[in-house]
Amino acid sequence: MKLSGLKKLGLAVALAYLPFSASAWGVLGHRIVGEVADSYITTKTRKAIQQILGTESMAMTANWADFIKSDTSFNYLNNWHYVNLPASLSQGDVFNFLESEKGANIYNKTNEMIAVLKNSSSTAEQKKLALRLIIHMVGDMHQPMHTARKEDLGGNRVFLTWFGERSNLHKVWDESLIDFQQLSYTEYTKAINHTNAQQVSEWQKASLKDCVYESYQICNKIYATGIKNDDKLSYRYNFDWIETVNSQLLKGGVRLAGILNSIYK
Repeated sequence: MKLSGLKKLGLAVALAYLPFSASAWGVLGHRIVGEVADSYITTKTRKAIQQILGTESMAMTANWADFIKSDTSFNYLNNWHYVNLPASLSQGDVFNFLESEKGANIYNKTNEMIAVLKNSSSTAEQKKLALRLIIHMVGDMHQPMHTARKEDLGGNRVFLTWFGERSNLHKVWDESLIDFQQLSYTEYTKAINHTNAQQVSEWQKASLKDCVYESYQICNKIYATGIKNDDKLSYRYNFDWIETVNSQLLKGGVRLAGILNSIYK
């Protein structure tokens, strides 16, 4: 049966506004976080990771939690990538929320997976799953739109254009800003991976709650710019935010290494 012209138009409009799926940092961003982390792990940690992952690097395993979305038996992991936080919460409010929230979210599930790796009774399969998820979720935790608003699905329903192409706020932060730099994940890591001992020490002292709150503060700044549907983003948005993106990628990798080093100390 053929659709009438009006029905075709209605279908096209509906499809145009279907929300994008969320996969924080995208493939490139997650690999950058994993590659950064690899440069800060201890020899003991590296050996422990190799026993679990074999020849698979942290950079290459970092996207497993997104790729596995193709397997419906892993749908239970969907809520593990983010935590929904309303606007205008204080640090104490955020901490209280994270401590009291019982539903699956990025904070409590990261803690659970850390506990799995620390547990000597965990099986090899359990450890592999836990390690893959920690590598991914610590990256997600540093993407500000994964500590964002439930009402717009973390920016997925803020529809806009990126250099004239249809997109949304979440996708811009997941992928577009990073892809715009036109670097491979190894080139990108080399470009941003510049720290000193004091920075590394300070960043690795941050608790998971601190990491969530830091991303939440950046998220609030993103919304505070007044960004809205139909905004046209391009060079200026990149200029305004790329340093923040790079900082979060770098901190995510350094902190991931700190977490893994603490597990295998």
